Amino acid sequence: MDFASSSGQAVSDSRATTSAKIVVAGGFGVGKTTFVGAVSEINPLRTEAVMTSASAGIDDLTHTGDKTTTTVAMDFGRITLDQDLILYLFGTPGQDRFWFMWDDLVRGAIGAVVLVDTRRLADCFPAVDYFENSGLPFVVALNGFDGQQPYAPEEVREALQIGPDTPIITTDARHRADAKSALITLVEHALMARLR
Repeated sequence: MDFASSSGQAVSDSRATTSAKIVVAGGFGVGKTTFVGAVSEINPLRTEAVMTSASAGIDDLTHTGDKTTTTVAMDFGRITLDQDLILYLFGTPGQDRFWFMWDDLVRGAIGAVVLVDTRRLADCFPAVDYFENSGLPFVVALNGFDGQQPYAPEEVREALQIGPDTPIITTDARHRADAKSALITLVEHALMARLR
């Protein structure tokens, strides 16, 4: 991009734009689609399907009783964090029957945000295990439903047996500022992981 200097001559902006792929993962109904939609500066791509009676007994709706749709492939969004850093967001499907797609969605990512509903902590174990085993840097984001955070981050760290190098933060997937803050934490963590 060229800018005019005070003398009227064109001055070139030498900063190159960098883009990075981020994965938003977690269990069924933890807020992945909401997170991507809240922070995306473009109209997010959603692959939602209406939940039918075929999922009865398979998908646990105990804490998500008003949920009528589910992601069957991925969510996609984009956010510009700085004028020279663009993040492309890929939300994973939460049900285990769609996990076969995770390897393709994760390929090329610099890191992941693992959303956690602390009312059902066990639902995040597969995502945490996946990223620990893959070596991909990740942050655990405790999604506060109804504004509640029943457990402190250190309590969750102990319950999940996650080392001190992995950030655990609180967030609200409905709010753009919270989602953006989670992404910034992840980018910083991923950069530090590369320097180790």
